[in-house]
Formats: sequence, C-alpha cells, structure tokens
Amino acid sequence: MKSKLLLSAALLPFAAHAEGKQPDPRPNIILFMVDDMGWQDTSLPFWTQKTHYNEAYETPNMERLAGKGMMFTQAYASSISSPTRCSLISGANASRHKVTNWTLQKNKQTDRKSDVLQLPDWNYNGVCQVAGVNNTFQTTSFVELIKDSGYHTIHCGKAHFGSIDTPGENPTHMGFEVNITGHAAGGLASYLGEQNYGHTKDGKPTSPFSIPGLEKYWGTNIFATEALTQEAMKALDQAKRLDQPFFLYMAHYAIHIPIDRDMRFFEKYKKKGLDDREAAYAALIEGMDKSLGDLMSWLEKNGEADNTIIIFMSDNGGFSSDMHWRGGPMHTQNYPLNSGKGSAYEGGIREPMIVSWPGVVKPGTKCDKYLLIEDFYPTILEMAQVKKYHTVQPIDGISFVPLLTGKGDPSKNRNLYWNCPNIWGNTGPGIGPTCTIRSQEWKLIYYYETGKKELFNIPQDIGEKNELSAQYPSVVKRLSKELGAYMRKVGAQRPSFKATGKPVPWPDEI
Repeated sequence: MKSKLLLSAALLPFAAHAEGKQPDPRPNIILFMVDDMGWQDTSLPFWTQKTHYNEAYETPNMERLAGKGMMFTQAYASSISSPTRCSLISGANASRHKVTNWTLQKNKQTDRKSDVLQLPDWNYNGVCQVAGVNNTFQTTSFVELIKDSGYHTIHCGKAHFGSIDTPGENPTHMGFEVNITGHAAGGLASYLGEQNYGHTKDGKPTSPFSIPGLEKYWGTNIFATEALTQEAMKALDQAKRLDQPFFLYMAHYAIHIPIDRDMRFFEKYKKKGLDDREAAYAALIEGMDKSLGDLMSWLEKNGEADNTIIIFMSDNGGFSSDMHWRGGPMHTQNYPLNSGKGSAYEGGIREPMIVSWPGVVKPGTKCDKYLLIEDFYPTILEMAQVKKYHTVQPIDGISFVPLLTGKGDPSKNRNLYWNCPNIWGNTGPGIGPTCTIRSQEWKLIYYYETGKKELFNIPQDIGEKNELSAQYPSVVKRLSKELGAYMRKVGAQRPSFKATGKPVPWPDEI
C-alpha cells in the first residue's frame, strides 16, 4: 500500500499554498549526481594537496560551487552504481536492500561466475514502490514524500533503480513528476547525437543502453551531456512558472563509458599533451562541469540562486588505471586512493562531494567527517522541512544537516558498513565478494572467499598501503564482531561454498 505522508503543523502553511493563501518559502534542491567520477577527476583537490591530476583537468564550476559551499573529503557511496542509487532513493544500507550489484534485465543476475562460491540470490530486480515483486526491495522513495509535501519533482538523466519491465524501472513510479531519459540501464550506448545516442536511422535502439527521449537531438553534433542540460533547464523554466519549490535530480550519464569525444573540449586537452583517450576522458569531465555551471547560471538569471540548495556527488569511484575495459586500460585517476570502481578500497567508495546552501552553509569550507549515501534520504527530507512521514522500509541513513550547520557531528561513534557478496564485471585490487566496516580511523575489509581480513588506519594511510591486521589483532577482533553483528541484524546476504553447500562464515566466525 502506498505510504501516506503525515503533515506536521510546520507544514500546514505549505499545504495552504495550494489554496493560494501564501507562498511556500522552502528552498529548491538540486542533486547533481555524476556517474563513475574518480576522486581526482577534477581541478578541485579533495585531498590535502593538489596532484598533477588536478592540474590536468579543468572543472571551474566545481571550484565555483565549492567557493559557495562546503566540500566533503570523506563522502562515501557503494562501489557500484545500482547499490548506491538504491540506497539514495530508499535510505537503506545496501546490506539491507540487497541490491548489491548492477541491475538491468528482469530476473537476471549480472555477476561473473566463480568456481568456488555460489553467490546469493540478491535483489537483481532493484527497488520498487509496491510489494510482491520478486527480487526487489520495496521502498517509499524520499521523492514521493517531498512531492506529497508540495515540491515539483524532476528527474533528468540516469535512473538505474530497477530492472527492465519492473515497477522500479520508471522514475515516475518513485515520485518524479517529470522524467527525462530515466530508464533501467546504468550506462549509455553513445554520447553522440550523430549516432542518435545509440539508435538506428529508423529509430530502433541498438542496445538496452540506448538513451530514450532525446529524439529532437538526433543527427546533431550535440553531446548527450549538453542535451540533458538543455532539457533540464527547460524543465526548470516550467518549474519556475508553477511557483512551487522544485527538486531536480540531475543524474548525468557522464562520465561513464564509452569514452566518446566531446569536441567542445577535446582539442584543448590534446594541445595539453594528453593522448586521444585521456583527452576524450578529460573532455567528458569538463562537459559535465559545464552542465553544473549552466544550472548555476540559470539559478542566478532566474532569481533562484539564494533559495536553492545544490548537492554535488558521484555514485562510485572511477575505473582505476589498473583495470581494463574492452581490451584497453582505463585512465581514471583516484590517486592517492587505492583501486577504483567495484573495489572495497577507498578508490571505489570515496566520492567528490560539495554542498551549497545559501545562508546556512559557510562558503569556502571543508568537512572531514564521514557520511554514507543513504544519509542523503533523511538529509533531503530535513532540507525540505518534511518532518513526519511513514515509510515501508527502515531508514539506515542519518541526516548530515548538523555537519552543514556546524551544530553537531553525526559521524561521532558511528560505524559505516558495506556488503558486496557479488563478483563484479571487472578485476582489480579489492574487487571480489567482500564486506567492510569503517569505524572512526579504522577500516576492516573481509574477503568472503578466502577469509582474509585487511585492516587500515585511513587518516594515516589514505592509500591503504600498510595492512595492519597482524599488528592490531584486538582491533580486528572488535571490528569483525561489529561487522558480523550488523550483517546479521539487517539480514545481509553472503555466498556459500560450492563444494560443501555451506554458507561462508561471517567475519566474527573466523
């Protein structure tokens, strides 16, 4: 049954606005989500020092946004797209919602096979708003809640909430009144208008990754990132006329593969000395950054800049340079972080994040406290002043508004948890069936197949080069106990051994 929002007394003035009694003073909110962006894929350094990668890329609008708001140096997500986006929309940890690998086809797992492990029957159909759909996690979306409170809700770009032909496939089922191109796929066939974004001349999609809904740009030289930005601004024009606060989820396909050339910026990076692939990747980044700048400029031109919150985030780390795709190395750089997308190491889960909130967040500041993607759920509801609500699912996220206001520290004495009992599509350091805990300075990774445990002191060793389990056995024991207890508490899944049929031990059982 659809969850019904309870309006508190504080929300009654907003409800009254529907009768024309008074305007709704709540802020607009833009969540600007980038796909597969590495921690160093920007001229804005999220580390304590600049690296040569920061010098190579140009992201002036990320710098512009950071100048207006707060950078988060320890913002975490899952290492794969679907788990992150399902945690975002549900507020539940991936260990609980069990969408622990990427989703696409209905009733089909996307795991690589293992000779040793039988992987669990995870929720490969994603999340959805109704009960009774197999291998899904039923959720009350935060978007539905803010829509019911009076927000106009817009989705633009990549959705990746549910598999093809499931209810979660369509963002309008999640509370979005406007859906621009959002569907089941987690990537795109082509960024190029000349290639109809992955459609034949007679309009047939060439793959499940062909971008729907951009027909008006077919046959042009307009890059998909720019087409989505133009469509988003048209939707904002309409939102302005509606005279409601709006929520825009600007979910770019960039900078996900394929590494197509955005010719607006490609030659500039070639002149900098980058090879063709590196220049194309850098151009993808700058095209994404231009989109951010265009939206910020729209707000300024339309008198909405002082009443709009902007949240910038990536869904997972970028491919690291030691990974391969279609026979060639990837060139995303997460340095000084270890590894990249799909990995339990920092390069897979630590993301670039910025929040601007005029009048609330002090401009040009940094926060080194940690948070996790499910925290966006209660945070956005708090920003929208939605104070009382019912959900069909437990909410694991904790609002990080106190970090933005400087009035509290929700990360204090808090553990973060990840579970990936799957085998993702690529190989690389830290990739494999794992569960992980971050507890203040310590991070423990447990490998399901081998029983191996790795311990790192993250503030002292951001690159995870010094494995400390032998030196600190008491810390390993404590974190193993807390990790195992949490996994059991939320009903997390684990693989089994093919040879015996028995489940792999939890970390506190070894």
